[in-house]
Amino acid sequence: MPIPEDVTGDEIDKDVRQELQSLPKTLADDVARNLVMVARLIDEDPEGAYGYSKVALRLASRVAAVREAGGFAAYANQKYAEALAEFRAARRMTGTVDLWPLMADCERGLGRPEKALDMAGAPEVHKLDKAGQVEMRLVAAGARRDLGQLDAAIVTLQSPELASNAVQPWTARLRYAYADALMAAGRRGEAREWFAKAVEADKDGSTDASDRLAELDGVEFVDALDENEDEGGNETEGAGNGDEQAPAGSDEDGKE
Repeated sequence: MPIPEDVTGDEIDKDVRQELQSLPKTLADDVARNLVMVARLIDEDPEGAYGYSKVALRLASRVAAVREAGGFAAYANQKYAEALAEFRAARRMTGTVDLWPLMADCERGLGRPEKALDMAGAPEVHKLDKAGQVEMRLVAAGARRDLGQLDAAIVTLQSPELASNAVQPWTARLRYAYADALMAAGRRGEAREWFAKAVEADKDGSTDASDRLAELDGVEFVDALDENEDEGGNETEGAGNGDEQAPAGSDEDGKE
Protein backbone atom coordinates (compact mmCIF):
# COMPACT_ATOMS: atom_id res chain seq x y z
CA MET A 1 0.00 0.00 0.00
CA PRO A 2 1.31 3.48 -0.85
CA ILE A 3 2.70 5.59 1.97
CA PRO A 4 3.07 9.39 1.69
CA GLU A 5 6.64 10.58 1.35
CA ASP A 6 6.36 12.75 4.47
CA VAL A 7 5.90 9.62 6.63
CA THR A 8 9.39 8.58 7.73
CA GLY A 9 8.59 6.17 10.57
CA ASP A 10 10.30 8.42 13.10
CA GLU A 11 6.84 9.57 14.19
CA ILE A 12 6.16 6.41 16.17
CA ASP A 13 6.51 6.13 19.94
CA LYS A 14 10.08 5.63 21.13
CA ASP A 15 9.13 2.40 22.93
CA VAL A 16 7.77 0.96 19.68
CA ARG A 17 10.89 2.08 17.86
CA GLN A 18 12.97 0.26 20.44
CA GLU A 19 10.96 -2.93 19.84
CA LEU A 20 11.67 -2.66 16.14
CA GLN A 21 15.43 -2.54 16.72
CA SER A 22 15.41 -6.33 16.70
CA LEU A 23 14.71 -6.13 12.94
CA PRO A 24 17.10 -5.23 10.13
CA LYS A 25 17.09 -1.45 9.71
CA THR A 26 15.37 -1.34 6.32
CA LEU A 27 12.68 -3.72 7.50
CA ALA A 28 12.27 -1.80 10.75
CA ASP A 29 11.77 1.43 8.79
CA ASP A 30 9.14 -0.19 6.56
CA VAL A 31 7.25 -1.56 9.55
CA ALA A 32 7.46 1.77 11.37
CA ARG A 33 6.01 3.66 8.40
CA ASN A 34 3.09 1.23 8.18
CA LEU A 35 2.46 1.59 11.90
CA VAL A 36 2.42 5.36 11.52
CA MET A 37 -0.26 4.99 8.85
CA VAL A 38 -2.33 2.77 11.14
CA ALA A 39 -2.24 5.42 13.86
CA ARG A 40 -2.95 8.21 11.39
CA LEU A 41 -5.99 6.56 9.79
CA ILE A 42 -7.60 4.46 12.51
CA ASP A 43 -10.18 7.09 13.54
CA GLU A 44 -11.09 8.56 10.15
CA ASP A 45 -10.43 5.63 7.84
CA PRO A 46 -10.45 2.37 9.83
CA GLU A 47 -10.48 0.24 6.67
CA GLY A 48 -7.34 1.96 5.44
CA ALA A 49 -5.70 1.52 8.84
CA TYR A 50 -6.59 -2.16 8.73
CA GLY A 51 -4.87 -2.52 5.36
CA TYR A 52 -1.63 -1.01 6.65
CA SER A 53 -1.80 -3.16 9.78
CA LYS A 54 -1.94 -6.28 7.62
CA VAL A 55 1.19 -5.17 5.80
CA ALA A 56 2.98 -4.60 9.11
CA LEU A 57 1.87 -8.03 10.32
CA ARG A 58 3.25 -9.71 7.21
CA LEU A 59 6.57 -7.97 7.78
CA ALA A 60 6.99 -8.42 11.52
CA SER A 61 4.37 -10.60 13.20
CA ARG A 62 6.77 -11.44 16.04
CA VAL A 63 6.87 -7.86 17.30
CA ALA A 64 4.35 -7.19 20.09
CA ALA A 65 3.66 -3.62 19.00
CA VAL A 66 2.76 -4.86 15.53
CA ARG A 67 0.35 -7.46 16.94
CA GLU A 68 -1.20 -4.79 19.14
CA ALA A 69 -1.62 -2.39 16.20
CA GLY A 70 -3.21 -5.21 14.23
CA GLY A 71 -5.61 -5.78 17.09
CA PHE A 72 -6.62 -2.14 17.29
CA ALA A 73 -7.16 -1.95 13.54
CA ALA A 74 -9.28 -5.12 13.51
CA TYR A 75 -11.24 -3.86 16.53
CA ALA A 76 -11.96 -0.56 14.78
CA ASN A 77 -13.43 -2.57 11.89
CA GLN A 78 -15.51 -4.75 14.24
CA LYS A 79 -13.47 -7.83 13.35
CA TYR A 80 -13.64 -8.97 16.93
CA ALA A 81 -12.34 -12.53 16.56
CA GLU A 82 -9.26 -11.27 14.74
CA ALA A 83 -8.78 -8.41 17.19
CA LEU A 84 -9.00 -10.78 20.14
CA ALA A 85 -6.41 -13.11 18.60
CA GLU A 86 -3.99 -10.22 18.05
CA PHE A 87 -4.51 -8.79 21.53
CA ARG A 88 -3.91 -12.22 23.07
CA ALA A 89 -0.72 -12.60 21.06
CA ALA A 90 0.52 -9.17 22.16
CA ARG A 91 -0.27 -9.99 25.78
CA ARG A 92 1.65 -13.27 25.59
CA MET A 93 4.65 -11.41 24.21
CA THR A 94 4.64 -8.59 26.75
CA GLY A 95 3.14 -10.21 29.83
CA THR A 96 1.16 -7.02 30.59
CA VAL A 97 -2.57 -6.73 31.28
CA ASP A 98 -3.13 -3.38 29.56
CA LEU A 99 -5.24 -4.95 26.80
CA TRP A 100 -7.50 -6.87 29.18
CA PRO A 101 -10.53 -4.51 28.86
CA LEU A 102 -10.29 -4.55 25.07
CA MET A 103 -10.09 -8.31 25.06
CA ALA A 104 -13.22 -8.43 27.23
CA ASP A 105 -15.00 -6.04 24.89
CA CYS A 106 -14.10 -8.30 21.96
CA GLU A 107 -15.89 -11.08 23.82
CA ARG A 108 -18.95 -8.83 23.92
CA GLY A 109 -18.60 -8.18 20.22
CA LEU A 110 -18.55 -11.92 19.63
CA GLY A 111 -21.83 -12.31 21.51
CA ARG A 112 -20.27 -13.66 24.70
CA PRO A 113 -21.17 -11.11 27.43
CA GLU A 114 -20.90 -13.79 30.13
CA LYS A 115 -17.24 -14.26 29.21
CA ALA A 116 -16.69 -10.50 29.42
CA LEU A 117 -18.17 -10.51 32.92
CA ASP A 118 -15.92 -13.39 33.93
CA MET A 119 -12.96 -11.31 32.78
CA ALA A 120 -14.26 -8.30 34.73
CA GLY A 121 -13.96 -10.38 37.91
CA ALA A 122 -10.55 -11.84 37.14
CA PRO A 123 -7.38 -11.04 39.14
CA GLU A 124 -5.91 -9.25 36.10
CA VAL A 125 -8.28 -6.33 36.69
CA HIS A 126 -6.51 -5.45 39.94
CA LYS A 127 -3.27 -5.04 38.00
CA LEU A 128 -4.75 -2.39 35.69
CA ASP A 129 -4.08 1.29 36.23
CA LYS A 130 -7.00 3.60 37.04
CA ALA A 131 -7.84 4.24 33.39
CA GLY A 132 -7.85 0.53 32.67
CA GLN A 133 -10.09 -0.20 35.65
CA VAL A 134 -12.59 2.42 34.50
CA GLU A 135 -12.51 0.94 31.01
CA MET A 136 -13.16 -2.50 32.48
CA ARG A 137 -16.13 -1.11 34.40
CA LEU A 138 -17.55 0.31 31.17
CA VAL A 139 -17.16 -3.04 29.44
CA ALA A 140 -18.80 -4.88 32.34
CA ALA A 141 -21.74 -2.47 32.32
CA GLY A 142 -22.09 -3.01 28.59
CA ALA A 143 -22.12 -6.76 29.13
CA ARG A 144 -24.88 -6.38 31.72
CA ARG A 145 -26.91 -4.41 29.20
CA ASP A 146 -26.27 -7.08 26.56
CA LEU A 147 -27.91 -9.52 28.97
CA GLY A 148 -30.86 -7.19 29.58
CA GLN A 149 -29.74 -6.44 33.14
CA LEU A 150 -30.25 -2.67 33.13
CA ASP A 151 -30.34 -2.18 36.90
CA ALA A 152 -27.13 -4.18 37.27
CA ALA A 153 -25.50 -2.07 34.55
CA ILE A 154 -26.41 1.10 36.44
CA VAL A 155 -25.01 -0.26 39.69
CA THR A 156 -21.82 -1.39 37.91
CA LEU A 157 -21.14 2.17 36.77
CA GLN A 158 -21.69 3.69 40.21
CA SER A 159 -18.19 4.26 41.51
CA PRO A 160 -15.90 6.84 43.11
CA GLU A 161 -14.74 7.80 39.61
CA LEU A 162 -18.33 8.57 38.59
CA ALA A 163 -19.04 10.56 41.75
CA SER A 164 -15.82 12.58 41.52
CA ASN A 165 -16.01 16.19 40.36
CA ALA A 166 -12.49 15.97 38.94
CA VAL A 167 -12.36 15.65 35.16
CA GLN A 168 -10.13 12.85 33.92
CA PRO A 169 -9.69 11.51 30.37
CA TRP A 170 -12.36 8.88 31.05
CA THR A 171 -14.88 11.13 32.84
CA ALA A 172 -17.04 12.09 29.85
CA ARG A 173 -17.42 8.51 28.65
CA LEU A 174 -18.19 7.20 32.14
CA ARG A 175 -20.85 9.84 32.75
CA TYR A 176 -22.29 9.29 29.29
CA ALA A 177 -22.54 5.52 29.80
CA TYR A 178 -24.29 6.09 33.13
CA ALA A 179 -26.74 8.56 31.59
CA ASP A 180 -27.44 6.21 28.70
CA ALA A 181 -28.12 3.31 31.08
CA LEU A 182 -30.48 5.48 33.14
CA MET A 183 -32.28 6.49 29.96
CA ALA A 184 -32.64 2.86 28.89
CA ALA A 185 -34.14 2.11 32.31
CA GLY A 186 -36.72 4.88 31.87
CA ARG A 187 -35.17 7.19 34.46
CA ARG A 188 -35.39 10.24 32.21
CA GLY A 189 -34.81 12.99 34.77
CA GLU A 190 -31.67 11.40 36.15
CA ALA A 191 -30.47 10.65 32.63
CA ARG A 192 -30.78 14.33 31.70
CA GLU A 193 -28.75 15.33 34.76
CA TRP A 194 -25.92 12.96 33.82
CA PHE A 195 -25.94 13.84 30.14
CA ALA A 196 -25.46 17.45 31.26
CA LYS A 197 -22.55 16.37 33.46
CA ALA A 198 -21.08 14.46 30.52
CA VAL A 199 -21.26 17.61 28.39
CA GLU A 200 -19.35 19.53 31.06
CA ALA A 201 -16.51 16.99 30.91
CA ASP A 202 -16.54 16.37 27.16
CA LYS A 203 -14.31 19.18 25.95
CA ASP A 204 -13.17 17.40 22.79
CA GLY A 205 -16.55 16.07 21.67
CA SER A 206 -15.72 12.41 22.20
CA THR A 207 -19.39 11.63 22.84
CA ASP A 208 -22.69 12.90 21.47
CA ALA A 209 -23.81 13.94 24.96
CA SER A 210 -24.69 17.47 23.80
CA ASP A 211 -27.02 16.06 21.14
CA ARG A 212 -28.66 13.71 23.63
CA LEU A 213 -29.14 16.57 26.08
CA ALA A 214 -30.65 18.79 23.39
CA GLU A 215 -33.02 15.99 22.42
CA LEU A 216 -34.16 15.60 26.01
CA ASP A 217 -34.69 19.36 26.28
CA GLY A 218 -36.84 19.37 23.13
CA VAL A 219 -34.32 21.28 21.04
CA GLU A 220 -33.75 20.57 17.37
CA PHE A 221 -31.06 21.87 15.04
CA VAL A 222 -32.36 23.92 12.11
CA ASP A 223 -30.42 24.91 9.00
CA ALA A 224 -30.20 28.71 9.06
CA LEU A 225 -30.20 28.83 5.24
CA ASP A 226 -33.64 27.21 5.18
CA GLU A 227 -35.01 29.85 7.52
CA ASN A 228 -33.59 32.68 5.43
CA GLU A 229 -35.18 31.71 2.15
CA ASP A 230 -37.73 34.26 0.97
CA GLU A 231 -41.25 33.32 -0.11
CA GLY A 232 -40.10 32.87 -3.69
CA GLY A 233 -37.55 30.27 -2.64
CA ASN A 234 -34.51 32.58 -3.01
CA GLU A 235 -31.86 32.67 -0.35
CA THR A 236 -31.15 35.96 1.37
CA GLU A 237 -27.50 36.78 0.80
CA GLY A 238 -25.38 37.37 3.84
CA ALA A 239 -28.04 36.12 6.26
CA GLY A 240 -27.24 33.31 8.66
CA ASN A 241 -23.84 32.22 9.80
CA GLY A 242 -24.32 28.58 10.68
CA ASP A 243 -26.63 26.22 12.47
CA GLU A 244 -29.05 27.69 15.00
CA GLN A 245 -31.10 26.08 17.69
CA ALA A 246 -34.86 26.42 17.88
CA PRO A 247 -37.33 24.96 20.33
CA ALA A 248 -39.07 21.88 19.02
CA GLY A 249 -42.28 22.58 20.92
CA SER A 250 -43.83 23.63 24.17
CA ASP A 251 -43.07 20.39 26.00
CA GLU A 252 -40.42 21.59 28.41
CA ASP A 253 -39.03 18.20 29.34
CA GLY A 254 -38.54 17.18 25.74
CA LYS A 255 -40.90 14.24 26.03
CA GLU A 256 -41.20 12.37 22.74
